[in-house]
Amino acid sequence: MAAATSSEKPVMLVGVDESEHSFYALEWTLDHFFTPYTPNPPFKLIIIHAKPTAFTVVGAAGPRAVDILPHVEEDLKKIATRVIDDVKQICIRKNVHDDVLLETVEGDPRNILCEYVEKHHASMLVIGSHGYGAIKRAVLGSVSDYCAHHAHCSVTIVKKPKIKH
Repeated sequence: MAAATSSEKPVMLVGVDESEHSFYALEWTLDHFFTPYTPNPPFKLIIIHAKPTAFTVVGAAGPRAVDILPHVEEDLKKIATRVIDDVKQICIRKNVHDDVLLETVEGDPRNILCEYVEKHHASMLVIGSHGYGAIKRAVLGSVSDYCAHHAHCSVTIVKKPKIKH
């Protein structure tokens, strides 16, 4: 692959899932880097939704797993469609139309995001933080922790502010 020329914009990759945390991170990114007051945004924006595979969701559910897989796959496709539709609506609402690529890719979000950083020679990766505690993070794994340690670019982890009562 040819090296980027000086006329090409650097790439900013934003990872999204169906959580409010990832949508907050996307909105934060658009508000800070792609405002209507910036007629020529500094980055080309790529928004990636990593759709898990049905098998990874079901896991080793025993002999009935084969019966469940088609239903799980159908649900995952619906979620992916809804995520991309929501992303499009956020971009429209924020008046961001140019230099935006939306993709859904099947696989583990940790691996997909790091692979896409390499594939697109991204300068920055932005992801939301779910705000898991140490135990939940240890059990579920943290996409943001993984990417912060393995992505070959700057990683911005956006936390949604907690509402104080």
